[in-house]
Amino acid sequence: MVLSHKVARVAALYDVHGNLPALEAVLAEVGDADTIVVGGDVAAGPWPSETLELLLGLGDRVHWLRGNADRELVETDRRGLAPPEVLEWVRARLSDVHLAFLAELTLTQTLDVDDLGNVLFCHATPRDDEELLTRISPDERWHAALEGVAERLVVCGHTHVQFDRTSGDVRVVNAGSVGMPYEDASGAYWLRLGPTVEHRRTEYDVEDTAQRIAAAGWPEEWPAATPEDATEFFEKISRERA
Repeated sequence: MVLSHKVARVAALYDVHGNLPALEAVLAEVGDADTIVVGGDVAAGPWPSETLELLLGLGDRVHWLRGNADRELVETDRRGLAPPEVLEWVRARLSDVHLAFLAELTLTQTLDVDDLGNVLFCHATPRDDEELLTRISPDERWHAALEGVAERLVVCGHTHVQFDRTSGDVRVVNAGSVGMPYEDASGAYWLRLGPTVEHRRTEYDVEDTAQRIAAAGWPEEWPAATPEDATEFFEKISRERA
């Protein structure tokens, strides 16, 4: 865990997945956010190098988290959630400096946000970057994943579906996905914090981006799903793992 300074406004951008046009659209809308949390799975997509360079260029304004796909890009000896052929395609487009940077990302960060207090940011859960928990996961599973967490507000991503729920006295908010959302309406999904918690959706030219993704040589179909279908799919995987 990294405990940082007090901040006023946070834009939480999760699961960008190398979707540069979506990221550019969101960055144009973050407004007075003095802090940007990049919540993991930032590079594994059609424009990995360009996405990283854009965010790195924002300097200390950005706080970084490790996602499962970030880890899988550098831990080549471990099979994870991302397809191997996709990871190889992405690795070929990242420099050694980029890969070294991803290897050093942290699992969680805590920021003291105006009017919200200490907020814990993680990719999937505070204990694991690929644990699958959703809006409908049983409370006992959430309780186990949040054991020992002192913060009363936890921000996560990973499942690409926005939600806001509680487990005991902990509020869990999923920021959604900037680059690969599983939502009913197209766009880039993110979270704004301070002084309240606000789910956001930014519109951009999704059809043009889909054509550009295909032209970039992305090795598989860009995935899409409704929030209900995605949630049920992740719950099924989670039950099979249990």
